[in-house]
Amino acid sequence: MNGETKKKSVGSVLYDDVMGGLRPMIPFVAGGGILMAISFMFGMRIGDNSVNQFAKILYEIGHNNAMLLMIPIFAGFIAHTIAGQDALAPGMIGGMIAKTTGSGFLGGIVAGFLAGYLVKLLNKLLSNFPEDFQSIKKLLIIPVISTFVVGIVMLCVVSVPMAWLNQGLTGFIDGLGTQNLVLTGMVIGGMMAVDLGGPINKVAYTFAVAAISNGNYYPMAAAMVGGVVPPLGVALATTLFKKKFTKDQQIQGKTYYLLGASFITESCMPVALTDPVRMISAGIIGSAAAGGLAMLFQISLPAPHGGIFVTPVVEGAISQKLLYLAAIAIGMLVSALIIGFTRKPLKEQEA
Repeated sequence: MNGETKKKSVGSVLYDDVMGGLRPMIPFVAGGGILMAISFMFGMRIGDNSVNQFAKILYEIGHNNAMLLMIPIFAGFIAHTIAGQDALAPGMIGGMIAKTTGSGFLGGIVAGFLAGYLVKLLNKLLSNFPEDFQSIKKLLIIPVISTFVVGIVMLCVVSVPMAWLNQGLTGFIDGLGTQNLVLTGMVIGGMMAVDLGGPINKVAYTFAVAAISNGNYYPMAAAMVGGVVPPLGVALATTLFKKKFTKDQQIQGKTYYLLGASFITESCMPVALTDPVRMISAGIIGSAAAGGLAMLFQISLPAPHGGIFVTPVVEGAISQKLLYLAAIAIGMLVSALIIGFTRKPLKEQEA
């Protein structure tokens, strides 16, 4: 390049920033998600005080602590990647607001970028601040202003359309009724894969959890198979189509077998975001197929988490448990094949 530095595109910079948030988040997802899955293997039932104490402890650690930190960590480290240590606090606080208001990963991305670039701007505007007051700038002025602005935007702007989205999508699923069970399963399964743990995913999952409380366990089966298919599909694709993935992506893909099997949908984001249109679309199709099959097979699942590991609690004969696994396997295969046949070879990706 004759000494010239190759300038990154805007898309590449934004991708690097998002990855800066994803990498620190994955251990929280893995630790929390797998402990949650194990808790259901030991008989965890939400709202049932008679379950054994060990299952409750696992669930408390995984769901109420580790998974609670997932989006705040994600948003905080996006901000940290953009503007350094000063941006970590407002980013994490914005991420927590995204978590509590239901805007999920999309809200976390907004919080991370907003906090990062706001802190960057504040540092630039206050660059001539007196040397004697630098500690006040770092410890007081920037944290207070950035946290206030990020908090106001997240609560008063970002949360509003997300609430509308939640209401609209929930009404849409309700409107499908009981006469279109296979279609309902396809919609729930597909929604689980649309944004990999974002608000659309959460609408489908919340609908399924609400159905459990009403004694209807079929939607949860569709949501569960829909949630495990995206990472399992990516894992299988990296195994079958090695020439289309880097060595690092292939190594990451192997971890998705366990994470996907544990119902940690968001785990595959690092590889999926390298080619989001093809890979997320493949996940949606595979998840929709799995969700439709779950309804077609009339699979009844009373556990709201656990992926493959809650197969023993699928209601009915052993054949129903096998059909549950078959729905997952078919969705996984469909997703992997679509990725393999549509994703460009590495040489073309790098061109």
